[in-house]
Amino acid sequence: MFRGFKNFLMRGDVIIAAVGLVVALAFSTLIQAFADAVINPLVAAIQGGSGPGLGWQLRDGGGDATFLNVGAFISAIIYFVIFMAVVYFVIVVPYKHIQARRGIEAFGDPAPVKTCPACLSADIPAEASKCKYCGTEQPADAV
Repeated sequence: MFRGFKNFLMRGDVIIAAVGLVVALAFSTLIQAFADAVINPLVAAIQGGSGPGLGWQLRDGGGDATFLNVGAFISAIIYFVIFMAVVYFVIVVPYKHIQARRGIEAFGDPAPVKTCPACLSADIPAEASKCKYCGTEQPADAV
């Protein structure tokens, strides 16, 4: 019973779903707090002055609704880069290592493909002798 459960958990699609859901929930709050507490004050300090943030007011006398906040966009980019680094180093690298120990290549290079000369489908496996869409015989040397 536990062997089947272990095999289910080590399937690639289950791990990918876990990366997309669990990791996003777990690290999103932590990294958002880092961006709000560290990155936003640094961006505001670079701007100087006492304005609402790094950016431009699009209309005289306008409030937050007409403020083009470039600082928030820079913070979002930094947040995204940090989040992706955490996902890669905390989830993907250990998963690749575990799968390599099991003899399975995870997150490897995609299989080579070729383009059908008749219907121009570009996702035919390189070893295919016929096109899966139009049935045309494929030359053996085309990659």
